[in-house]
Amino acid sequence: MYKNVFDNHLQNNKIFNSYMFWGQSDFLVEHYSNLVSTKLANQEDITKVYFDEYNFEYCLNIVSQSSLFSPVNILLIKTYKKIAKKELDQLIEATVSNQDSHIIFCCLGDTDYKTMAKSFTTKNNSAEVRFFSPNFSEAINILYKYAQKKQVVFEQGALEHLYEMHEKDLALCVSDIDKLSILDETISTKTITLHCFGMGSVSLDDFFINFFQGKHFKKDLYKLLEEGINEIYFINQMTSFVQQLFTINSYLKLYGELNIKEIWGYALPKPIAHKRADVAVLYNQESLNHILEQLLALELELKTLKFTDTNGYIQSVLRNISAKLR
Repeated sequence: MYKNVFDNHLQNNKIFNSYMFWGQSDFLVEHYSNLVSTKLANQEDITKVYFDEYNFEYCLNIVSQSSLFSPVNILLIKTYKKIAKKELDQLIEATVSNQDSHIIFCCLGDTDYKTMAKSFTTKNNSAEVRFFSPNFSEAINILYKYAQKKQVVFEQGALEHLYEMHEKDLALCVSDIDKLSILDETISTKTITLHCFGMGSVSLDDFFINFFQGKHFKKDLYKLLEEGINEIYFINQMTSFVQQLFTINSYLKLYGELNIKEIWGYALPKPIAHKRADVAVLYNQESLNHILEQLLALELELKTLKFTDTNGYIQSVLRNISAKLR
């Protein structure tokens, strides 16, 4: 079914045994997956299985049994891959047999999920909802409602500016609305320029990867700073990235294999996890400690000292760090 049909079911408090959200907009897929799961149960009563954590027997066991601590039993599965039809049908059937259980499939990425969608029918009281990329006015309306929820007031045209700045990425816009909510002021385009960063231009994650792999970074660093990213936020994110490298490096030395969930307590898609691991093994712990000390010192200087050219000073310090890494 389409979004407008499902929205009517939501408004009428229609509850399905199983749900599948998929389509062109990962933001809407995740948004509705979280919306429905929290509508059905409290956060602490939702079992979440993300990406490579998926195990059929474990998931079947969850939905086949009733919860001891809650009147409902909710399983939320996020995936980038199709789930085998035989397994999918058994999971859906388990929610039919056990009316206390509900399962939500949050299907992300460019995988063709059409064959999965066929398993969701009125006969087994399940719903598959396909989302398309929202047009400009629909996207702005989504952001407007979210801003209202967060009690953030935008000047006319400011939300449109934020949306264009992030190259129509709703997830990044929502993240920035959260950040702007701490400001006790009406948000203008100038406020957005001062406090937000257009991630469509240069990805912070890509920048950090290139920096610590010894690749050319000066042009991207200039863009980051000149486009208005908050300097302390930028250094703080870089420090966090180095801390991640340190924990991965330590875990690999202890156990000889990568297990991101063991390290941080949650899973990451394999390409992202392995990219970080590739960078982490380039350094020893002494080097990473030294980088952390330099970044923390830089953050303290930015918070306590006044500079005539803050951007120039940051570029100078990072060039010095980079030179010592080679």
